[in-house]
Amino acid sequence: MFPQQQRTMFIQTQDTPNPDSLKFLPGIEVLGKGNTYDFPAVSAAYCSPLAKLLFRIEGVRSVFFGSDFITISKEEEAEWGIIKPEVFAVIMDFFSSGLPILNEAKPNTDTQINDDDDDTVMMIKELLDSRIRPTVQEDGGDIIFMGFENGIVKLKMQGSCSSCPSSIVTLKNGVENMLQFYIPEVQGVEQVFDAVDKIVDKEFEKLEQNIKLKEKGGDTAEAK
Repeated sequence: MFPQQQRTMFIQTQDTPNPDSLKFLPGIEVLGKGNTYDFPAVSAAYCSPLAKLLFRIEGVRSVFFGSDFITISKEEEAEWGIIKPEVFAVIMDFFSSGLPILNEAKPNTDTQINDDDDDTVMMIKELLDSRIRPTVQEDGGDIIFMGFENGIVKLKMQGSCSSCPSSIVTLKNGVENMLQFYIPEVQGVEQVFDAVDKIVDKEFEKLEQNIKLKEKGGDTAEAK
């Protein structure tokens, strides 16, 4: 009897505009064309066995699934040299297990046009899907339509874009200019944050304060 050969997976990595985010491409579909799912914190990973495993890696801040890629965002002080091999191992083991990537949750699909959408909203959604979201997904993230009120398009940035220093510039210079060019009713673009984002930001502020207090304590001890 011959020993069973284990299938090997060649995983590529791709830089994003955010130095703290990296795209991992396993060479097979993750969620399928146009689909994405964001895990801004470990509390959001309850619906995904793969996301749970990735959050167990020390230094991983957030996880994002795309059509054929996984974006990992790390904590600022963490090093890719340590995180990358662990991510490779988790992804390879998971895809050979045959487990579902998402349990019950449904991924974000192309922006769905609803019956009650007016012409302006329909045009915004179509432009987002055809011209803007594919480019943002190339950079390891996504941009989600959240509403249109008083001439302002409300959008949510996900994945590598959510914590990228240049995301605001991208939103204003790129997305806003394009929407205004094609749709005169658009007066501006605004980035919105949900409850999970705010909780994550608060937790990181607490963590930074604790680190600073420990560093000050260490300096005081050395001075003695």
